[in-house]
Amino acid sequence: MEMKQPITIKVFGGEQKCASCVNLPSSKETAEWLEAAIARKFPNQVFIVEYVDIFTTTEGDNFLFAQRVVEEDLFYPVVVIHDEIIAEGNPRLKDIYDIMQQHGYQHPAV
Repeated sequence: MEMKQPITIKVFGGEQKCASCVNLPSSKETAEWLEAAIARKFPNQVFIVEYVDIFTTTEGDNFLFAQRVVEEDLFYPVVVIHDEIIAEGNPRLKDIYDIMQQHGYQHPAV
C-alpha cells in the first residue's frame, strides 16, 4: 500500500486540563509526546501533528470542531485523523498506529 499524502493528526485541547484529566499530561504535552512516539514508530515517513487550542482558535474547520469539543464536553485532548475522533482523554498509541498503517505507513523490519 502506498501513501498518498501525509496524515495530519490534530490534537484538540486547552492549557487548562479537563476535570477528569487532572493527572494526565496537558493537551500540548500530549501532542508533543505523540509526535515523538510516531516518529520513532514510522521513521523517515512524513506526518503532521497539529495542536489546536480549543479556547483560542477562531476560524475554519478547527474552530468548528473546537466548539464541538467544548459544547459536547468531550474529554480532551481529542485526537482527530481525517475528521474522525480517534481518542478522547488519554490516547492509545496502538489505535493511532493502526490507523496510520491503514493509510500506508510502515514500521521498518528490525
